Amino acid sequence: MNWHYLSVKEALELTDSSPTGLSSGTASLKLQQNGPNTLQEKKQKSWLVIFIGQFKEFMSLVLIAAAIISGIIGDLTDAIIIVVIVLLNAVIGFVQEYRAEKAILALKKMAALQAVVQRDGQPQKIPASELVTGDIVLLEAGNVVPADLRLIENHSLRIDESALTGESVAVDKTSDELSAENIPLGDRINMAYKGTLITNGRGRALVVATGMNTEIGKIARLLQDEEAATPLQIRMADYGRKLSLVVLGICAVLFGMGLLRGEEWMDMLLLSISLAVAAIPEALPALITIALAMGAKRLAKQNALIRKLPAVETLGSVSYICSDKTGTLTLNKMKVVETYETDNRIAELAISPLMLVMALNHDVRTTPENTLTGDPTEIALVEFVKEKEGDKNYNDILRRFPRVAEIPFDSDRKCMTSVHGFEGKYLVLSKGAVEYISEHLRTGEKNTAIPAESEKFASKGLRVLAFAGKILDKLPEPFTVETVEKDLIFAGLAGMIDPARPEVKAAIAECRTAGIKPVMITGDHPATATAIAREIGILDEKGLVMTGTELRDMSADEFAEKVEQVCVYARVSPEQKINIVKALQAKGHFVSMTGDGVNDAPSLRAANIGVAMGISGTDVSKEAAHMILLDDNFATIVKTVKEGRRIYDNIRKFVKYIMTCNSAEIWTIFLAPLLGLPIPLLPIHILWINLVTDGLPGLALAREGAEADVMQRPPVKSGESLLARGIGLHILWVGLLMAGVTLGVQAWAINHQQAHWQTMVFTVLSLSQLGHVIAIRSEKTFLYKQGIFSNPSLLLTIVLTALLQMVIVYLPAANEIFKTQPLSLNELLICLGLSAVVFHAVELEKWVKGRVYSPRAI
Repeated sequence: MNWHYLSVKEALELTDSSPTGLSSGTASLKLQQNGPNTLQEKKQKSWLVIFIGQFKEFMSLVLIAAAIISGIIGDLTDAIIIVVIVLLNAVIGFVQEYRAEKAILALKKMAALQAVVQRDGQPQKIPASELVTGDIVLLEAGNVVPADLRLIENHSLRIDESALTGESVAVDKTSDELSAENIPLGDRINMAYKGTLITNGRGRALVVATGMNTEIGKIARLLQDEEAATPLQIRMADYGRKLSLVVLGICAVLFGMGLLRGEEWMDMLLLSISLAVAAIPEALPALITIALAMGAKRLAKQNALIRKLPAVETLGSVSYICSDKTGTLTLNKMKVVETYETDNRIAELAISPLMLVMALNHDVRTTPENTLTGDPTEIALVEFVKEKEGDKNYNDILRRFPRVAEIPFDSDRKCMTSVHGFEGKYLVLSKGAVEYISEHLRTGEKNTAIPAESEKFASKGLRVLAFAGKILDKLPEPFTVETVEKDLIFAGLAGMIDPARPEVKAAIAECRTAGIKPVMITGDHPATATAIAREIGILDEKGLVMTGTELRDMSADEFAEKVEQVCVYARVSPEQKINIVKALQAKGHFVSMTGDGVNDAPSLRAANIGVAMGISGTDVSKEAAHMILLDDNFATIVKTVKEGRRIYDNIRKFVKYIMTCNSAEIWTIFLAPLLGLPIPLLPIHILWINLVTDGLPGLALAREGAEADVMQRPPVKSGESLLARGIGLHILWVGLLMAGVTLGVQAWAINHQQAHWQTMVFTVLSLSQLGHVIAIRSEKTFLYKQGIFSNPSLLLTIVLTALLQMVIVYLPAANEIFKTQPLSLNELLICLGLSAVVFHAVELEKWVKGRVYSPRAI
């Protein structure tokens, strides 16, 4: 219902109410029919459902099946180890998902606890949850609006709607019906919305919507939509599904070939299980979670608090940052940036007439802590005077011209007048809307310069105030607007704006260098949004500006064609913010959304990564976001993007390392029977390699520093696989090389009747992987340039893993568990020598790539 278009009489009729409100009986009946004025929460999943859901991944199901079969055939050690791995990964996933969203609870906290209504013709205070449509609510400064209201009586009412609309300036309200078409939420000045704050005046209003039917209720409903999957979740799900299918196919082929050769089915089943365990990277989910946690810890030191771990990696993949304006790109603090003065003199004083009116015509107060309190616009005027004249002169002016009378600001005439004593006379000073001040100037004062200068200011997105004054020998009787605010002498104009943060321009330039397009999405006025966007570099000559009204009138196909050209969206609703985010996602982009208001919360949740402001942000936006900026600094996002790209690079190194190792195990187990060799490895050997030899060095890869070009390359494309850019080919050929070396050792040892051949195979495969991890620390830089000590954690884990391998080989108790035998010195030296082959081969790969693709890269 468009209540803002209706007259007060029509609104009262539609809600079955009257100017004196409802009766208690009618209100009680409505409350039973429509329910309380509260926000509803969606039904939460139980902890058991969430925990069971962790086992739905295909890789987990394959491992569970392997554990069951191992237990049935009597291999309890392998079965227990596999079950422990699966449970560990499930617990990690459960902890992340069980952190229930609290956005709806935060919205509830915003609602007023009490409201004063007229029931049975008498004012009475009731819980806000008991409000019903048709109630008449009494409003005054300091109240939180308890429901969506149509104003029916207004006395200088001004409401801060920034949390809902993004408009940084409190809105002057009226009780008149509106006639303009397609009025956006921020311009519905005869309405008051649930959760907003009354900053000035008083009034009476009719309740027209409660609970989930309010504007804030619509936002609560939007917050119940499912969150967008992160790039890593998408890639890992795709990777796991494809890998599992390939593994099952290979196992089936191997099992069938064995039966055709006359092998025992039990032996072939055991071999197939070994192959499945070898192929599935059990440690990878845990490694990624730990790497993300380490990244989150580093980001916290840079004032970025991660609420949801996958957001760390997502930051490195975003191609669009859709940012709210107020408080994010700007300071959320009004400032005078331009003035226009005339040569007119209100009085013969050293201070200019414009400065005089600014210094005296306001209700700003100075606290004991020497800070200014009051209306943000008036604070901006006082700060401007103090900056120009100094604190001492400002205080002298206040003492010299004491206020003796005033006519308060009124939203109808949009003007405030104060009267001050001056040498036995009266100094009358007025400030207000340009149109009103212009109409009340003395004869001869009305000239074309005033509207021209005002238009010039407005075109720059500035909020314009006009100032005027005069001197009277005595105050008129009666002392009214009509007798006082006339024959004024024009003093000048002031243009104000919520200025951009000083560091934002450089941050946006760096985003562009990194291939990320910043977009402003705001509920503010188009002119203001455009001015700020041009100043900070978001809007250029080719960029488009689109309003919420234009967006609403556009078809989905038309919008899809233009969405990538639009740089600024102004006067948009929460639903439209979500539509913008989803339209960009449909184009294949990973979208980040930053914001601080309630109106930003649904789009923060819908984005691939939502970024809330920690200082100015509402609880609702923080709970809906994936990350919170503790310093409200847009420039911090650039740091987080760099960290996100570093994390993603390191995750690719995990995959490259672990899957190359698993590829080697697959080739080794698959090719051995085809070459007439016995099964080279036992399942427990494979589990050891996958958890220890893969896991410890893989974890240390998370501490690798960022590549030199990390912020000079475009974001990762949305459809790119984890195996893209040569990783898949690397996994195949290096895995085959590693398997060739391992099978060569096996064949040599068996031909020379070495009793320890299986331990030698186990050792060569384990140590070859350590050589591999040293080489893949960088895709371009040779180890001798990078330095062995540049990642001490990796060096330490390599030494530790090698020592643990020696314990497995030489400790009698470990020999029993792992079915190994101590190697002689010659056998050990052979293993060590052959293990270095892979390292040198991968370093040679860098040289070849450098010569073919980028001769200067190495």
